[in-house]
Amino acid sequence: MRTVFDPSEMPPGGLYPLLTASVVPRPIAWVSTVSATGVANLAPYSFFSVSSASPAVVQFTSVGRKDSLKNIEATGEFVINLATATLIDQVNASSAGYEHGVSELEELGIASEPSEKVAPPRVAESPIAIEATLHRIVEVGNSFVVMGTVVAVAVRPEFLAEDGLPSFEAIAPLSRLGRAEWGLPPQVRSIERPGSPS
Repeated sequence: MRTVFDPSEMPPGGLYPLLTASVVPRPIAWVSTVSATGVANLAPYSFFSVSSASPAVVQFTSVGRKDSLKNIEATGEFVINLATATLIDQVNASSAGYEHGVSELEELGIASEPSEKVAPPRVAESPIAIEATLHRIVEVGNSFVVMGTVVAVAVRPEFLAEDGLPSFEAIAPLSRLGRAEWGLPPQVRSIERPGSPS
């Protein structure tokens, strides 16, 4: 018999840890932005996915009005840097509640590099950086779904496989689980999609 959790009978915020322990693993968008005054910001978001294939739109969710959201509202640009297993300590450290106007990149000594088409910098050690311009922001409850139109995808060459696409094994993507748990790259199994049923 299952244990059933009824949100209406739980204390405020009580469903959040249950959801984050249930919807696993979640890839991490390590979002870099710049403020209207030019201060670079970097923060991880584990509510991250693709919104649309054509046009290419990516999304992440900010629970509350954080600096990343404010910067995107002000400038209309952001970069999603892929978080990897080798960068776990830096990714975690960048989630700290720094004061507004403080650059996590500078405070934590995280190397950056110029982006191709947007003002926010890319994380130099991240294998893949998705540069985006603001498509729309959708307010949902206490959260904000930020959608960005992809204007460039910058991939470090050593992370590309022979077919020209990023190599999962080389990337070693990091993910978030429940509680204080982080997911490391899982075992991979390749299965071709079936054709149309006959």
